[in-house]
Amino acid sequence: MVLGSGSLQKKRGNGDEGEVWLVGEACAADGEGIMVVAKELEMEGKDGVLELRLRVPDVRQALKGLMRKREVGEFVSGALAGAMTKAVLAPLETIRTRMVVGVGSKHITSNFLEIIEHRGWQGLWAGNTINMLRIIPTQAIELATFECVKRTVISAQEKWKEEGGPKLQIGHVNIDLSFSWVSPVAVGGAAAGIVSTLVCHPLEVIKDRLTVNREAYPSIGLAFRKIYRDDGIGGLYAGISPTLIGMLPYSTCYYFMYDSIKRSYCRAHKKKALNRAELLLVGALSGLTASTISFPLEVSRKRLMVGSLQGKCPPHMAAALAEVVREEGLMGLYRGWGASSLKVMPNSGITWMFYELWKDILLVERSHL
Repeated sequence: MVLGSGSLQKKRGNGDEGEVWLVGEACAADGEGIMVVAKELEMEGKDGVLELRLRVPDVRQALKGLMRKREVGEFVSGALAGAMTKAVLAPLETIRTRMVVGVGSKHITSNFLEIIEHRGWQGLWAGNTINMLRIIPTQAIELATFECVKRTVISAQEKWKEEGGPKLQIGHVNIDLSFSWVSPVAVGGAAAGIVSTLVCHPLEVIKDRLTVNREAYPSIGLAFRKIYRDDGIGGLYAGISPTLIGMLPYSTCYYFMYDSIKRSYCRAHKKKALNRAELLLVGALSGLTASTISFPLEVSRKRLMVGSLQGKCPPHMAAALAEVVREEGLMGLYRGWGASSLKVMPNSGITWMFYELWKDILLVERSHL
Protein backbone atom coordinates (compact mmCIF):
# COMPACT_ATOMS: atom_id res chain seq x y z
CA MET A 1 0.00 0.00 0.00
CA VAL A 2 1.10 3.59 -0.60
CA LEU A 3 -0.27 6.96 0.42
CA GLY A 4 -2.50 8.70 -2.05
CA SER A 5 -0.89 11.55 -3.92
CA GLY A 6 -1.56 14.97 -2.41
CA SER A 7 -3.27 13.51 0.66
CA LEU A 8 -0.38 13.80 3.14
CA GLN A 9 -0.85 15.66 6.40
CA LYS A 10 1.68 16.30 9.15
CA LYS A 11 1.01 16.38 12.85
CA ARG A 12 2.88 15.83 16.10
CA GLY A 13 2.69 12.57 17.98
CA ASN A 14 0.72 12.31 21.22
CA GLY A 15 3.21 13.42 23.87
CA ASP A 16 6.14 11.63 22.24
CA GLU A 17 8.83 14.26 21.73
CA GLY A 18 10.74 13.82 18.51
CA GLU A 19 7.91 11.95 16.74
CA VAL A 20 6.15 13.20 13.59
CA TRP A 21 3.13 11.52 11.96
CA LEU A 22 2.41 11.59 8.23
CA VAL A 23 -1.25 10.80 7.57
CA GLY A 24 -2.91 10.02 4.21
CA GLU A 25 -5.47 7.84 2.47
CA ALA A 26 -4.36 4.40 1.35
CA CYS A 27 -4.68 3.17 -2.20
CA ALA A 28 -3.43 0.11 -4.05
CA ALA A 29 0.08 0.33 -5.49
CA ASP A 30 0.82 -0.49 -9.09
CA GLY A 31 2.48 -3.79 -9.82
CA GLU A 32 3.19 -5.92 -6.77
CA GLY A 33 1.23 -3.77 -4.31
CA ILE A 34 4.20 -3.68 -1.95
CA MET A 35 5.36 -0.66 -0.01
CA VAL A 36 8.87 -0.49 1.43
CA VAL A 37 9.05 1.39 4.72
CA ALA A 38 12.33 2.45 6.32
CA LYS A 39 13.04 1.16 9.82
CA GLU A 40 12.76 4.68 11.19
CA LEU A 41 9.09 4.70 10.13
CA GLU A 42 6.18 2.98 11.83
CA MET A 43 3.02 2.34 9.76
CA GLU A 44 -0.48 1.85 11.11
CA GLY A 45 -3.68 1.47 9.05
CA LYS A 46 -7.35 1.83 9.91
CA ASP A 47 -10.41 2.38 7.71
CA GLY A 48 -8.29 2.89 4.61
CA VAL A 49 -6.04 5.46 6.27
CA LEU A 50 -2.34 4.93 6.82
CA GLU A 51 -0.30 6.68 9.49
CA LEU A 52 3.47 6.77 9.01
CA ARG A 53 5.25 7.65 12.23
CA LEU A 54 8.65 9.17 11.50
CA ARG A 55 10.90 9.07 14.55
CA VAL A 56 13.16 12.12 14.39
CA PRO A 57 16.30 11.91 16.59
CA ASP A 58 16.00 14.21 19.59
CA VAL A 59 19.34 16.02 19.44
CA ARG A 60 18.70 18.06 22.59
CA GLN A 61 17.94 14.97 24.66
CA ALA A 62 20.97 13.19 23.22
CA LEU A 63 23.23 16.10 24.20
CA LYS A 64 21.78 16.11 27.72
CA GLY A 65 22.51 12.40 28.03
CA LEU A 66 26.04 12.90 26.73
CA MET A 67 26.75 15.71 29.18
CA ARG A 68 25.63 13.49 32.08
CA LYS A 69 28.56 11.17 31.42
CA ARG A 70 31.31 11.83 33.90
CA GLU A 71 34.18 11.78 31.38
CA VAL A 72 32.45 14.26 29.07
CA GLY A 73 31.60 16.56 31.97
CA GLU A 74 35.20 16.55 33.17
CA PHE A 75 36.50 17.23 29.65
CA VAL A 76 34.13 20.19 29.16
CA SER A 77 34.88 21.47 32.68
CA GLY A 78 38.59 21.47 31.89
CA ALA A 79 38.04 23.33 28.61
CA LEU A 80 35.86 25.98 30.27
CA ALA A 81 38.27 26.36 33.19
CA GLY A 82 41.20 26.87 30.81
CA ALA A 83 39.31 29.43 28.73
CA MET A 84 38.11 31.43 31.74
CA THR A 85 41.54 31.37 33.39
CA LYS A 86 43.23 32.70 30.25
CA ALA A 87 40.57 35.37 29.86
CA VAL A 88 41.11 36.58 33.44
CA LEU A 89 44.92 36.47 33.34
CA ALA A 90 45.43 37.74 29.76
CA PRO A 91 46.46 41.25 30.89
CA LEU A 92 49.20 39.83 33.14
CA GLU A 93 50.41 37.60 30.30
CA THR A 94 50.52 40.56 27.91
CA ILE A 95 52.52 42.69 30.34
CA ARG A 96 54.88 39.82 31.19
CA THR A 97 55.57 39.11 27.52
CA ARG A 98 56.34 42.78 26.80
CA MET A 99 58.77 42.93 29.72
CA VAL A 100 60.50 39.65 28.76
CA VAL A 101 61.16 40.76 25.18
CA GLY A 102 62.17 44.26 26.29
CA VAL A 103 59.22 46.25 24.93
CA GLY A 104 58.11 49.31 26.89
CA SER A 105 58.82 50.13 30.52
CA LYS A 106 60.62 47.77 32.90
CA HIS A 107 57.99 48.37 35.59
CA ILE A 108 54.62 46.59 35.64
CA THR A 109 52.54 49.68 36.44
CA SER A 110 54.22 51.84 33.79
CA ASN A 111 53.87 49.08 31.19
CA PHE A 112 50.19 48.74 32.05
CA LEU A 113 49.61 52.48 31.58
CA GLU A 114 51.52 52.47 28.27
CA ILE A 115 49.26 49.75 26.87
CA ILE A 116 46.12 51.60 27.95
CA GLU A 117 47.39 54.84 26.44
CA HIS A 118 48.37 53.45 23.03
CA ARG A 119 45.92 50.58 22.50
CA GLY A 120 43.14 51.09 24.98
CA TRP A 121 41.75 48.38 27.25
CA GLN A 122 41.59 45.94 24.33
CA GLY A 123 45.39 46.01 24.13
CA LEU A 124 45.59 44.09 27.41
CA TRP A 125 44.03 41.10 25.65
CA ALA A 126 46.22 41.30 22.51
CA GLY A 127 47.03 37.83 21.18
CA ASN A 128 44.64 36.14 23.60
CA THR A 129 42.86 34.30 20.77
CA ILE A 130 45.97 32.25 20.03
CA ASN A 131 46.39 31.45 23.72
CA MET A 132 42.74 30.40 23.92
CA LEU A 133 43.08 28.03 20.96
CA ARG A 134 46.06 26.46 22.68
CA ILE A 135 44.95 26.34 26.30
CA ILE A 136 41.35 25.11 25.82
CA PRO A 137 42.24 21.69 24.31
CA THR A 138 45.37 21.41 26.46
CA GLN A 139 43.52 21.97 29.73
CA ALA A 140 40.56 19.82 28.70
CA ILE A 141 42.74 16.85 27.73
CA GLU A 142 45.02 17.25 30.75
CA LEU A 143 42.31 17.38 33.42
CA ALA A 144 40.13 14.71 31.78
CA THR A 145 43.13 12.36 31.45
CA PHE A 146 44.09 12.94 35.08
CA GLU A 147 40.60 12.08 36.36
CA CYS A 148 40.21 9.05 34.08
CA VAL A 149 43.63 7.50 34.82
CA LYS A 150 43.30 8.16 38.56
CA ARG A 151 39.93 6.37 38.67
CA THR A 152 41.26 3.47 36.59
CA VAL A 153 44.27 2.94 38.89
CA ILE A 154 42.10 3.16 42.02
CA SER A 155 39.65 0.61 40.57
CA ALA A 156 42.47 -1.77 39.59
CA GLN A 157 44.10 -1.53 43.02
CA GLU A 158 40.79 -2.25 44.78
CA LYS A 159 40.17 -5.25 42.51
CA TRP A 160 43.66 -6.63 43.04
CA LYS A 161 43.29 -6.14 46.79
CA GLU A 162 40.19 -8.34 46.84
CA GLU A 163 41.17 -10.94 44.21
CA GLY A 164 44.94 -10.83 44.39
CA GLY A 165 47.14 -8.88 42.00
CA PRO A 166 49.20 -10.18 39.08
CA LYS A 167 52.51 -11.83 39.96
CA LEU A 168 55.70 -12.51 38.06
CA GLN A 169 57.67 -15.62 38.97
CA ILE A 170 61.41 -15.70 38.28
CA GLY A 171 62.80 -18.98 39.53
CA HIS A 172 61.77 -19.29 43.18
CA VAL A 173 61.03 -15.59 43.51
CA ASN A 174 57.49 -14.22 43.17
CA ILE A 175 57.23 -10.52 42.33
CA ASP A 176 53.95 -8.79 43.16
CA LEU A 177 52.87 -6.56 40.26
CA SER A 178 49.80 -5.09 41.93
CA PHE A 179 51.78 -1.90 42.72
CA SER A 180 49.63 -1.16 45.77
CA TRP A 181 52.25 1.36 46.89
CA VAL A 182 51.80 3.49 43.75
CA SER A 183 49.80 6.70 44.17
CA PRO A 184 46.87 6.86 41.71
CA VAL A 185 47.07 10.65 41.83
CA ALA A 186 50.76 10.66 40.87
CA VAL A 187 50.14 8.21 38.01
CA GLY A 188 47.19 10.29 36.81
CA GLY A 189 49.26 13.47 36.98
CA ALA A 190 52.11 11.94 34.98
CA ALA A 191 49.70 10.61 32.35
CA ALA A 192 47.94 13.98 32.14
CA GLY A 193 51.17 15.81 31.41
CA ILE A 194 52.38 13.31 28.83
CA VAL A 195 49.09 12.96 26.92
CA SER A 196 48.30 16.69 26.81
CA THR A 197 51.86 17.49 25.67
CA LEU A 198 51.85 14.88 22.91
CA VAL A 199 48.46 15.99 21.59
CA CYS A 200 48.83 19.76 21.91
CA HIS A 201 52.57 20.42 21.40
CA PRO A 202 52.05 21.52 17.76
CA LEU A 203 49.80 24.33 19.05
CA GLU A 204 52.61 25.48 21.34
CA VAL A 205 55.07 25.49 18.42
CA ILE A 206 52.65 27.50 16.26
CA LYS A 207 52.03 29.98 19.10
CA ASP A 208 55.77 30.54 19.53
CA ARG A 209 56.25 31.09 15.79
CA LEU A 210 53.39 33.60 15.67
CA THR A 211 54.76 35.42 18.72
CA VAL A 212 58.37 35.61 17.50
CA ASN A 213 57.81 36.33 13.79
CA ARG A 214 54.33 37.54 12.93
CA GLU A 215 55.42 38.70 9.46
CA ALA A 216 56.54 35.23 8.38
CA TYR A 217 53.56 33.55 10.05
CA PRO A 218 50.58 35.93 9.69
CA SER A 219 47.90 33.39 10.68
CA ILE A 220 47.50 30.03 12.42
CA GLY A 221 46.53 28.20 9.22
CA LEU A 222 49.46 29.59 7.22
CA ALA A 223 51.86 28.85 10.08
CA PHE A 224 50.69 25.23 10.25
CA ARG A 225 51.00 24.72 6.49
CA LYS A 226 54.40 26.41 6.27
CA ILE A 227 55.89 24.44 9.17
CA TYR A 228 54.52 21.18 7.80
CA ARG A 229 55.76 21.97 4.26
CA ASP A 230 59.26 22.98 5.39
CA ASP A 231 59.91 20.54 8.24
CA GLY A 232 57.16 17.91 8.08
CA ILE A 233 55.58 16.42 11.21
CA GLY A 234 58.90 16.79 13.01
CA GLY A 235 58.67 20.56 12.71
CA LEU A 236 55.37 20.58 14.58
CA TYR A 237 57.02 18.60 17.38
CA ALA A 238 60.23 20.62 17.62
CA GLY A 239 61.54 20.58 21.20
CA ILE A 240 59.18 17.77 22.28
CA SER A 241 61.89 15.78 24.15
CA PRO A 242 62.96 18.49 26.64
CA THR A 243 59.32 19.53 26.99
CA LEU A 244 58.27 16.01 28.00
CA ILE A 245 61.25 15.63 30.33
CA GLY A 246 60.37 18.91 32.03
CA MET A 247 56.61 18.26 32.02
CA LEU A 248 56.71 14.80 33.62
CA PRO A 249 58.05 15.78 37.08
CA TYR A 250 56.08 19.04 37.09
CA SER A 251 52.75 17.44 36.21
CA THR A 252 53.26 14.51 38.60
CA CYS A 253 54.16 16.79 41.49
CA TYR A 254 51.47 19.35 40.61
CA TYR A 255 48.52 16.96 40.82
CA PHE A 256 49.98 15.02 43.75
CA MET A 257 50.49 18.21 45.77
CA TYR A 258 47.00 19.50 44.93
CA ASP A 259 45.36 16.28 46.08
CA SER A 260 47.56 15.98 49.19
CA ILE A 261 47.07 19.59 50.33
CA LYS A 262 43.34 19.38 49.63
CA ARG A 263 42.90 16.16 51.63
CA SER A 264 45.04 17.38 54.53
CA TYR A 265 43.15 20.67 54.72
CA CYS A 266 39.77 18.92 54.66
CA ARG A 267 40.90 16.46 57.34
CA ALA A 268 42.29 19.20 59.58
CA HIS A 269 39.14 21.32 59.31
CA LYS A 270 36.73 18.35 59.21
CA LYS A 271 35.28 19.39 55.86
CA LYS A 272 34.05 17.28 52.95
CA ALA A 273 34.68 19.93 50.28
CA LEU A 274 36.44 23.27 49.89
CA ASN A 275 34.82 26.58 49.09
CA ARG A 276 35.95 28.69 46.13
CA ALA A 277 38.45 30.79 48.11
CA GLU A 278 40.03 27.66 49.60
CA LEU A 279 40.27 26.02 46.17
CA LEU A 280 42.00 29.16 44.89
CA LEU A 281 44.55 29.00 47.73
CA VAL A 282 45.18 25.24 47.51
CA GLY A 283 45.57 25.41 43.73
CA ALA A 284 48.04 28.30 44.02
CA LEU A 285 50.13 26.45 46.63
CA SER A 286 50.23 23.25 44.56
CA GLY A 287 51.34 25.20 41.49
CA LEU A 288 54.04 27.02 43.48
CA THR A 289 55.38 23.78 44.99
CA ALA A 290 55.46 21.90 41.69
CA SER A 291 57.10 24.82 39.91
CA THR A 292 59.78 25.15 42.61
CA ILE A 293 60.67 21.44 42.48
CA SER A 294 60.85 21.21 38.69
CA PHE A 295 62.18 24.72 37.95
CA PRO A 296 65.81 23.67 37.25
CA LEU A 297 64.50 21.44 34.45
CA GLU A 298 62.60 24.40 33.05
CA VAL A 299 65.78 26.51 33.13
CA SER A 300 67.72 23.82 31.26
CA ARG A 301 64.86 23.46 28.74
CA LYS A 302 64.96 27.19 28.03
CA ARG A 303 68.75 27.00 27.70
CA LEU A 304 68.35 24.24 25.10
CA MET A 305 65.74 26.24 23.18
CA VAL A 306 67.73 29.51 23.24
CA GLY A 307 70.97 27.69 22.41
CA SER A 308 69.45 26.13 19.31
CA LEU A 309 68.49 29.60 18.08
CA GLN A 310 72.00 30.95 18.76
CA GLY A 311 73.82 27.99 17.22
CA LYS A 312 75.52 26.81 20.44
CA CYS A 313 73.04 24.35 21.85
CA PRO A 314 74.14 21.93 24.61
CA PRO A 315 73.88 18.28 23.49
CA HIS A 316 71.32 17.26 26.14
CA MET A 317 69.54 18.41 29.28
CA ALA A 318 72.23 17.22 31.70
CA ALA A 319 74.82 19.23 29.79
CA ALA A 320 72.57 22.28 29.91
CA LEU A 321 72.19 21.94 33.71
CA ALA A 322 75.98 21.59 34.10
CA GLU A 323 76.52 24.65 31.93
CA VAL A 324 74.17 26.75 34.06
CA VAL A 325 75.87 25.66 37.32
CA ARG A 326 79.34 26.30 35.87
CA GLU A 327 78.47 29.80 34.63
CA GLU A 328 76.05 31.03 37.33
CA GLY A 329 76.37 28.65 40.28
CA LEU A 330 73.53 26.74 41.94
CA MET A 331 71.41 29.88 42.19
CA GLY A 332 71.42 30.04 38.39
CA LEU A 333 69.11 27.02 38.39
CA TYR A 334 66.41 29.23 39.94
CA ARG A 335 66.98 32.36 37.91
CA GLY A 336 63.58 33.82 37.03
CA TRP A 337 61.80 31.70 39.66
CA GLY A 338 60.10 34.74 41.23
CA ALA A 339 58.60 35.98 37.98
CA SER A 340 57.51 32.46 37.08
CA SER A 341 55.81 32.04 40.47
CA LEU A 342 53.83 35.25 39.95
CA LYS A 343 52.41 33.65 36.81
CA VAL A 344 52.04 30.05 38.03
CA MET A 345 50.26 30.74 41.33
CA PRO A 346 47.23 32.70 40.07
CA ASN A 347 47.00 30.52 36.96
CA SER A 348 46.92 27.30 38.99
CA GLY A 349 44.58 28.65 41.66
CA ILE A 350 42.05 30.12 39.24
CA THR A 351 42.11 26.99 37.03
CA TRP A 352 41.24 24.68 39.92
CA MET A 353 38.59 27.05 41.21
CA PHE A 354 36.83 27.24 37.84
CA TYR A 355 37.30 23.52 37.18
CA GLU A 356 35.64 22.44 40.41
CA LEU A 357 32.89 25.02 39.84
CA TRP A 358 32.05 23.65 36.38
CA LYS A 359 32.20 20.07 37.63
CA ASP A 360 29.62 20.95 40.28
CA ILE A 361 27.39 22.47 37.59
CA LEU A 362 27.77 19.81 34.88
CA LEU A 363 27.88 16.78 37.18
CA VAL A 364 25.29 18.01 39.64
CA GLU A 365 23.42 14.70 39.59
CA ARG A 366 26.50 12.78 40.65
CA SER A 367 27.93 12.48 44.11
CA HIS A 368 31.04 14.49 44.94
CA LEU A 369 34.17 12.75 43.69
